[in-house]
Amino acid sequence: QLQLVESGGGLVQPGGSLRLSCAASGFTLDYYAIGWFRQAPGKEREGISCIGSSGGVTKYADSVKGRFTISRDNAKNTVYLQMNNLKPEDTAVYYCARARTPLRIVCALDGYNYWGQGTQVTVSS
Repeated sequence: QLQLVESGGGLVQPGGSLRLSCAASGFTLDYYAIGWFRQAPGKEREGISCIGSSGGVTKYADSVKGRFTISRDNAKNTVYLQMNNLKPEDTAVYYCARARTPLRIVCALDGYNYWGQGTQVTVSS
C-alpha cells in the first residue's frame, strides 16, 4: 500500500529551526519527484519546494528560498525539509506528496496525486 508519512513538526520560536521528514513506502521512491506543500488556516494549499527523483533538481517558492532546504535519501525512502529562520507566517500544516508521473520534475500542486496526512508547524513566541 502506497503511503507517505510526515513527521518532525511542532512548536518553535521565531528564528528557530525544524526538520521535517517524509517517509515513503509501497513504491520505489527513486523514480518520483516529491514536493512539500503547506496550508495555513483559511488559505489555499501552496507549494513550497520540490525535488527531482535523483535529487539533482530542487526548486523553492520565493517565500522560503534561502531558508528552507529540501533533500532526499532514496536508500532510506525519505525526503527531508530543513527549515531555518522560521517566521510566524510559516505556521501551517505541512504535507509531502508524490508526483503523478515518474522521472519528471513537477512542482505544481496538480502534478501530485498521493499525499501524506500532514504535520503541524507552529511558529510563535
